[in-house]
Amino acid sequence: MGQARRGDAAAFELLLRRHFRAGYLVAMAQLDEPADAEDACQDAFVKAWDQLGQCREPARFGAWLLRIVRNTAQNRRDYLRVRHTEPLDEDTAGYAKGSSDRDLDRRELAGTLHAALATLRPLQREVVLMHDLDNWPHARIAELLEISEVLSRRHLSDARKQLRALLRERTSEGDRS
Repeated sequence: MGQARRGDAAAFELLLRRHFRAGYLVAMAQLDEPADAEDACQDAFVKAWDQLGQCREPARFGAWLLRIVRNTAQNRRDYLRVRHTEPLDEDTAGYAKGSSDRDLDRRELAGTLHAALATLRPLQREVVLMHDLDNWPHARIAELLEISEVLSRRHLSDARKQLRALLRERTSEGDRS
């Protein structure tokens, strides 16, 4: 951290590589599209480089960086919400491209999962993505998100209960149609 503060770009790059995946997952918790999450990360990393002198606790660089990523992703989400347009009907668009029923089922499942994740609070989404997508231990999640391990476990448990209920509800709705 000291070398990066003195303007060593290579040292800063090493710090970013160490924390990139956490930043990406935090951004994905705010945004639906991987490309948007990557853009938010890149913007946040530029801000972090510009504001590196403001990091008061170098030992907590990861948490400081994730705060910048979270704020940048939230701003991007708000911007994208204003710019949102309605996409083509997925059924029509999918078959127009010659996709199979299996591809359509996958897209429907992905849409259902995204919609279910969107109902979670942002911190819950961050914990779920870090733990379930990347198998991060609660100690690491707690450190980076600046919460206790107990709270990390609680957020994961609550989020999973909510996701199970929503997915069960949507599955039963699909069975009725």
